[in-house]
Amino acid sequence: MLSSLFQLLVEKRAWFFDLLLQHIGISFISIALAALIGLSLGIAIAAWRRGAKPVLALVNFVYTIPSIALFGFLIPVTGIGDLTAVVALTVYALLPMVRNTYTGLTTIDPAIIEAARGMGSTDRQLLYRIELPLAAPVIMSGIRNMATMTIALAGIASFIGAGGLGVAIYRGITTNNMAMTLAGSVLIALLAIAVDLLLGLAEKSTRRHLEPSDARRRKRAGTRRGAGRRRGMQRRAGTVAAVGAAVVLIAGGAFAFANRDGGDNVVNIATKPMTEQYILGEMLNTLIEHDTDLNVELTQGVGGGTSNIEPGMEKGDFDLYPEYTGTGWNAVLKHDDTYDESMFDAMQQEYESQLGLTWVGMYGFNNTYGLAVSKDVAERYDLRTYSDLAGVASELTLGAEPDFYDRQDGYPGLQDAYGMAFGATRDMDISLKYQALFEGQVDAIVVSTTDGQVADERLAVLEDDRHFYPSYLCGNVVRQDALERHPELRDELLKLQGTITDIDMARMNNAVETQGQEPKAVADAFLAEKGLM
Repeated sequence: MLSSLFQLLVEKRAWFFDLLLQHIGISFISIALAALIGLSLGIAIAAWRRGAKPVLALVNFVYTIPSIALFGFLIPVTGIGDLTAVVALTVYALLPMVRNTYTGLTTIDPAIIEAARGMGSTDRQLLYRIELPLAAPVIMSGIRNMATMTIALAGIASFIGAGGLGVAIYRGITTNNMAMTLAGSVLIALLAIAVDLLLGLAEKSTRRHLEPSDARRRKRAGTRRGAGRRRGMQRRAGTVAAVGAAVVLIAGGAFAFANRDGGDNVVNIATKPMTEQYILGEMLNTLIEHDTDLNVELTQGVGGGTSNIEPGMEKGDFDLYPEYTGTGWNAVLKHDDTYDESMFDAMQQEYESQLGLTWVGMYGFNNTYGLAVSKDVAERYDLRTYSDLAGVASELTLGAEPDFYDRQDGYPGLQDAYGMAFGATRDMDISLKYQALFEGQVDAIVVSTTDGQVADERLAVLEDDRHFYPSYLCGNVVRQDALERHPELRDELLKLQGTITDIDMARMNNAVETQGQEPKAVADAFLAEKGLM
C-alpha cells in the first residue's frame, strides 16, 4: 500500500499540488475570517458580560449542527462551490476563537486592570496595551486549535463542489482507489501538523515576549554571551523561517483560490460522484481543450448529484454536466409519471422554457436502475425477480443513495408497482453500496446497469418483471447562455453523440473500479479508439 501511495503521489504530483493549494486557500480564508469575527465577538462579550451567556450558547449551538445539514441550509443562498465551503468552515471555527478570547480577557488579574486605570489609561489603551497582550497566549491557543480543526474539516468541502484535498479522498472512495483516499488523507494531516507547528512557534514567541523584562535580563545574564548570541540568532532564524513559510502557504493558497473561476474563456463542468461520470468528465475536458481555445474548470464528484448540481446550473455555478433522461423528467422537472424516450421533446421544451437549460449530445448508453442482492440472500430466499423480492422485503434491509427514497422513479414508485416494503432502509453514498452489501450491512442495493461491479460473482441482479424502471439515456445538460457565449461548444458535445454503448460504459467503469486505471487514462484511450483525439 505504501509503495502504491508514493507512486501515485509522484505520478499525479501536479494534480495533488493544485489540490493542496486549493485546500490552503479555502482553509486560510476561513481561518482569517473566523479569527477576525471571533476576536471581535470575544472582546465584545468580555466588555458586556451580560451578553456572554447567550452569545456563547448560540455559538455552541451552531457548532453542533452537522456539516451536511449546514451545507443544505447554505446552498440555496450561497450556491455550490468555494463560497459555501468558506462560510461553513468560518461558522465552525468561531467557537474556539470566541471562547478563548473571552476566557483570556476575563481571567486577567483585576488588580492589574485597576492599576492601569489608576495611571490614567483609557479603555482603548487598556484593551490594546494591557488586556490583549496579557490574553494573547490563551487567544493564540484558540487560533491554533481552530486552524488545525478547520484544515481537517475542509476535506468535506469537496462534497459541495469546492476544491481541496477532499476531492482526492472522495474520488478514491468512489472509484475504489484506496491509495488515492490515503494520499488525500495523509496530505491533509501533514498540512494540519505543519500549520500547528508554525502557530506553536508563534505562541511560544508570544509567551516569551510577555515575560517581565527583569526576568529576561537575569536569564540573559546567566548564560554565556556567545551561546546567548547563537540562541538569539537561532530564534530569529526560526521566526523568519516560520513567517516565510506561512507567507508562502497563504500566498499560494490565496492565488489558487482567486484563480479557481478562470475567466470568460472558461467552461465550468460538473459531474456526479460516480465512476462513469468521472470518465465522462475527463472526456469532455480533453475534447474541449484539445479542439477549441476554451479552458475547462472540471468539478468532479459533487456530493448529492443532481440535487446539488442542478441548482448550481440554474445559478450559473456550472455550465454543463452529464445527466440521465429519466432523472431529468422525474427528479428535476418533478413529473410523477414514468418516463420513456418518446417524451424527450416535451422534456427538452420544459428545460429550455423553465430552466434556461438544454440537452446537447446524447452519449448512447442507457444507465437504468436495477435491484441486486447478495448471492447468499438470493439463494436463501430463491430470489430471481422484483416480485420475488417484494414477498420477503419486510425481512431485509435496502441500501440506496438518499434521493432514491424520495423520487417517484425510486423507492415510492417501487412500493406502488410491487408493494415492496423493506424492513429497514439505509442512506449511503453511491460509492459505498457494494461494500455495504458484500459486508452484510444491507441485504439489497440499488445498482446501475453500467456499473463496473455488477458482474461481481457475489452479486445477483434481479429481473424487473413488471418493467418499472424508465429509460435513463445519458446526455449533456447545458446552459443556453453558455452555448451563446461559446458556439463552438455545441459541435464538441455532438462529437460524442451515440458513441458509447452500455457495454462500452460498463467496460470503462470496470477498468477504473477493479483494474485500478485512472479515469483520465480510460477516457483518453476511448477517445483515441474512436478517432476523436
